[in-house]
Amino acid sequence: MPDGKASKPGRRSQPLKGRHSARKRAVDLLFEAEARGMSPVELVDVRTALAESNPDVAPLHPYTAGVARGVAEHAAHIDELITSHLQAWTLDRLPAVDRAILRVAVWELLYAEDVPEPVAVDEAVELAKELSTDDSPGFVNGVLGQVMLVTPQIRAAAQAVRGAGT
Repeated sequence: MPDGKASKPGRRSQPLKGRHSARKRAVDLLFEAEARGMSPVELVDVRTALAESNPDVAPLHPYTAGVARGVAEHAAHIDELITSHLQAWTLDRLPAVDRAILRVAVWELLYAEDVPEPVAVDEAVELAKELSTDDSPGFVNGVLGQVMLVTPQIRAAAQAVRGAGT
């Protein structure tokens, strides 16, 4: 294969890796905000101000900030949807990291139009493998599989509401 074609997949994988890291950082932020009793938006603002005032601190990836803000904005709906698909569990009983992973994934399923549903689920399962217990990847996959079944109806209803408002 010519060099131009051989290097193309490498260039494509960088944004995906960047997006994976951004998701992981969003999970970290949600976890930290919950542990500290802060709003995720407040924590994003603190981190942004810190990066602006200290050149040694890397700024948040825009996707990380967007996910954290989006999860905060739609927290009640996201948590309600997750809770409705938990069997014999409550949201509060889940490990905090699993809550954060599920919240990021459900936000992506519902609100991130540029993220295909299978990608959101696969990324969440990968994050569960990296960050949580041995049982978490299967659990996260099962919950998100159920959420995916209702995602088209939720998106269609949201679109209808937006359309009716214009």
